[in-house]
Amino acid sequence: MDFNFLDILIKKRIGERLNPEEIEFIIKNYSNGSIPDYQFAAFLMAVYYKGMDFEETTNLTRAMLYSGKTLDLSEIKMPKIDKHSTGGVGDKVSLILAPLVASCGVCVPMISGRSLGHTGGTLDKLESIPGFRTNLSLNEFKIQLKKINLGIIGQTEEIAPADKKIYSLRDVTGTVDSIPLITASIMSKKLAEDLDGLVLDVKFGNGAFMESYKKAKELANYLVKIGKKFKVKTIAILTDMNSPSGDCIGNSLEIIESIECLKGNGPEDIMEITLTLSEHILKLARIRGGRELLLKKIKNGEALNKFKEMITYQGGNPDVTEDYDLLPVAKNRTKFSAPKTGYINNIDTFKLGILATKLGAGRLKKDDKIDHSCGFKIYKKTGDFVKKGETIIEIYSDNNSIVKEVLSGLSPVFSIKSEPPKKGRLIRDIIR
Repeated sequence: MDFNFLDILIKKRIGERLNPEEIEFIIKNYSNGSIPDYQFAAFLMAVYYKGMDFEETTNLTRAMLYSGKTLDLSEIKMPKIDKHSTGGVGDKVSLILAPLVASCGVCVPMISGRSLGHTGGTLDKLESIPGFRTNLSLNEFKIQLKKINLGIIGQTEEIAPADKKIYSLRDVTGTVDSIPLITASIMSKKLAEDLDGLVLDVKFGNGAFMESYKKAKELANYLVKIGKKFKVKTIAILTDMNSPSGDCIGNSLEIIESIECLKGNGPEDIMEITLTLSEHILKLARIRGGRELLLKKIKNGEALNKFKEMITYQGGNPDVTEDYDLLPVAKNRTKFSAPKTGYINNIDTFKLGILATKLGAGRLKKDDKIDHSCGFKIYKKTGDFVKKGETIIEIYSDNNSIVKEVLSGLSPVFSIKSEPPKKGRLIRDIIR
């Protein structure tokens, strides 16, 4: 059936439902270049303001999923389960969780993203390891999964190409935080992985894309329902992103912190999220042992060895796990001290993420270059008591002019008061 794009655009602009054929038409024709960016941008804005119901979102996900190829991992007999995060500052959970659950007998075919805006990207972190390749072909990826049941790669040209094109346009049209568009973007990529199960880390708070808990929960429900619709067991866990995850922000620094977590020396907050998500992956995989098994795999070194295996197979130097000097880490360190005595009541995690991007740890535009060596090391977090002059955070950067700018921007990031704040729950809810 032939359609007129302008008719579909007007239909959505006035808030009417689109049928499956109309959605398939616009995705197919935008993917092949028949619909120009300026017209599709208008469609994205119409969806942003008028929304899509669940059935429309399901059809949008399906059209984006089948805009490219899907993996066939039927030859791999172990359970195939992935994890996805909606993004946050210092979020390095994938780097720890993937080798950890793989060491327990789960196949983890992880297709990850890059940093954009205030949030970091798993691929950028991994590429700070000398030689590490994230641009494996689907065939290379499949061979690796058969051999070591673990791989983390970037989105290829073959997987959900419509999503890749649409995401770039969403980024420059202010339509990133639309629940139907986020849902279709995430799930079209994840469903292409031929999964048995999926665990989602949906973040809320001032450092997350979804700042309000209510909106994050709405997104979590959409994601889980889409997973069910496509017969993939899906669980969403809502986690607090009002403070950075872990103690390090920045690519090489987060690799080091992830390795320390796999050695059993990780910060409490990042380990709690990682272990909780990992426990649910084991449940979906019907592997017994839970947290006790996970801690055992960390203690006996099997989780770290699995991480080394992945580094080796993807062209990196596994010696980085023992010699951190092999990683690009800035030599210059600049301390930011507490301006007064009291309790840290709040951290503006969004601002901190933007400052990390200014240092070069992230990108504001897709073609921005990354400085793998820079970042922050945090010594005091929300709820901690600090004395005037005590170090709160340390800046890692060899660019002195940027350091001065970032240093002046840190003062409003940390709110210090005489009374301690109420302690919130790190893990708020689980949507099954």
